[in-house]
Amino acid sequence: MAEFRMPSLGADMEAGTLIEWLVKPGDKVKRGDIVAVVETQKGAIEIEIYEPGQVEEILVPLKTKVPVGTPLARIRSEGEAAVPAQAAPIAPAITIAGVPEAAPPAAQPPFPSLAVPGGPAETRVSPAARRLAQMHGLDLSAVRGSGPGGAIVLADVERSLGAPVVQAEQKRAIGLDLDAMRVAIAAAMARSKREIPHYYLQHQVDVTPCEKWLEKANAVRPPSERLLMGALAIKSVALAARRFPAFNGFYQGGRYEPSAAIHTGVAIAIRGGGLAAPALRDADNLPLDELMSRLRDLVQRTRAGRLRSSEIADSTITVSSLGERGVEALYGIIYPPQVALVGFGKAVQRPWVADGAVVPRSVVTITLSADHRVSDGHAGALFLSEIGRLLEEPDKL
Repeated sequence: MAEFRMPSLGADMEAGTLIEWLVKPGDKVKRGDIVAVVETQKGAIEIEIYEPGQVEEILVPLKTKVPVGTPLARIRSEGEAAVPAQAAPIAPAITIAGVPEAAPPAAQPPFPSLAVPGGPAETRVSPAARRLAQMHGLDLSAVRGSGPGGAIVLADVERSLGAPVVQAEQKRAIGLDLDAMRVAIAAAMARSKREIPHYYLQHQVDVTPCEKWLEKANAVRPPSERLLMGALAIKSVALAARRFPAFNGFYQGGRYEPSAAIHTGVAIAIRGGGLAAPALRDADNLPLDELMSRLRDLVQRTRAGRLRSSEIADSTITVSSLGERGVEALYGIIYPPQVALVGFGKAVQRPWVADGAVVPRSVVTITLSADHRVSDGHAGALFLSEIGRLLEEPDKL
């Protein structure tokens, strides 16, 4: 019997709040299925599962905040016999919004609960149901429970409150908390500057060939399918990382672990001051059209606060661009445990020597922030030069 656990969605995550189950006991799941939604400081994250089988038991009720690694559900593999239902220990929930969690009873029923104040001693109520009732001033003694042994579960409270209140509550739960996101960003960046010995390089590249190629390629495309310079930048970094694996992987446990896969994190600004860097998985193998389509979808979902767990946790190198903001160069901070970040500035018209003549060309400044524990300036220079070479031949990306 496999356990589906609260995943770690970044180095700065310690816990998450389960806000939605998309499966129920008895449902069959396969690798990559989205089975739950978890609220973190980065927003509402859709959690994927990597154990195929059948959902045997849900262990954590909704609106419960639990630490990373907590078992959320049990998954029975194909061909494995079902086990009799029994009380399963629930990991201690973390206090939410100042509401303390009660100590669990010695023998826990299927839903950890407390007796309803003023009601029969045997009437039980799940923590999620109790919390929602407290938030709306609902008298639980008037609610009929539909859970095991007549326990009052979340669905019973939602039914008593009515659809409009429940929908409003769900809407609030899924929104982005930009203040909390800034706290998470601050923690991750402070850790990065404290622990990672950064070094920085810059390289100027003539991207006139990219602009001409994009103009020709987009001439026959509708606006919704046109390619942007950002797609070429991401693809060039991914291909360069394939050749220089010292910049694509993780430094953890005192050693560097290069990644065979290249999942390029893309820094995306969120209106109001938030920032996220979800991954474009296997970016080195994506055709430009598919990469651009995925990039549009990723930006839209990031700004709506709906990302998938693999997009948050799997980035192996990050790309950031402030060219659209008019900045000519940026020097980023590495997101641990990654070891490199590539920055792209604005394309500017500059005098450039081409074929022995000085001509106006579009030039972009590319920067590298890298971890000196893993690579040095020599390797970084070769890596940046490779990105520039790839951009000079956009038809081969």
